[in-house]
Amino acid sequence: MTGRDQFKKYELIINILVSVFKSLGRGGNLFLLKFFRNTNGKLGLLLRYVFLKNLAKKVGSNVSIQPGVFLFGLENIEFGNNVSIHPMCYIEGAGGIIIGNDVSIAHSTTLISTSHTWDDISIPIKYNKEISSLIVIENDVWLGCAVRILSGVRLGTRSIVAAGAIVNKSFEKNSLIGGVPAKLIKKINEY
Repeated sequence: MTGRDQFKKYELIINILVSVFKSLGRGGNLFLLKFFRNTNGKLGLLLRYVFLKNLAKKVGSNVSIQPGVFLFGLENIEFGNNVSIHPMCYIEGAGGIIIGNDVSIAHSTTLISTSHTWDDISIPIKYNKEISSLIVIENDVWLGCAVRILSGVRLGTRSIVAAGAIVNKSFEKNSLIGGVPAKLIKKINEY
């Protein structure tokens, strides 16, 4: 039985749990999300999904947040259906992140929707103004392990990002990209 099948089978119970935990408010759900960050198995997946539903801007069905994932700025993040985020990922949504349907994000990947400026030379770079820019990952995208997606990037539908790539610009649909910085390796599945 796939994760999608299990989600459908227990969707009513899941929605009841979402409603129950909603009564704890934002602070309670955030505390519990952090508390159960490293809980393994189906219980951990269930609890993280329930808390995520009460914290994120939008959450579709069957969103799997594996143990050890760090999520920030959830009020600015949208998750589509059938999304899997594997262990040790870091997702910072201050500038906004939209993740489409059927997206797989492999372990140790970072999505960061802000960047520093360095224009004011009278202060250290770390204290210069931050710029926030939306990240969009369209449907049917696979991010390989240890990928870095930087602010302002849009990845087109049915694309693959090779392991270890640093993506600092947008790519059209059906793209296989990789490298540091990422570049188009080839187009895939074009008819």
